[in-house]
Amino acid sequence: MAEQVKHEAGPCQRVDDGMTRVFLLLGKRWTGLIVTVLLQHPVHFTDLRRAIPGISERMLSDRLTELGAAGLVVRDVDEGPPLRVSYRLTEAGSALEPALKELGSWAEKHLPESAPCSEKFGK
Repeated sequence: MAEQVKHEAGPCQRVDDGMTRVFLLLGKRWTGLIVTVLLQHPVHFTDLRRAIPGISERMLSDRLTELGAAGLVVRDVDEGPPLRVSYRLTEAGSALEPALKELGSWAEKHLPESAPCSEKFGK
């Protein structure tokens, strides 16, 4: 019979307000991937959509609007002709790079590609 480990039940602490705000924004599907693509350089809308397989135009537009409202992304319009819209990270958005790289390293180590989420998200 396996030895049981006893854990003392202590008071449950509330989740930090900062972490709550981070995950309310970045925890949404597609948001982290959008930021990751934009870390490389400014990208036109169509190229951004091509870089993230499975995302619809509507969802990409919604997520870019949310990221813009949060002060992480800026929308630049080139009047053309032809008219072209590109997106780039603000200083605050670019500051996410170390954290996202750490998450990527963690995933390489702890989330094998054969994990159930790989199939769900088209990997």
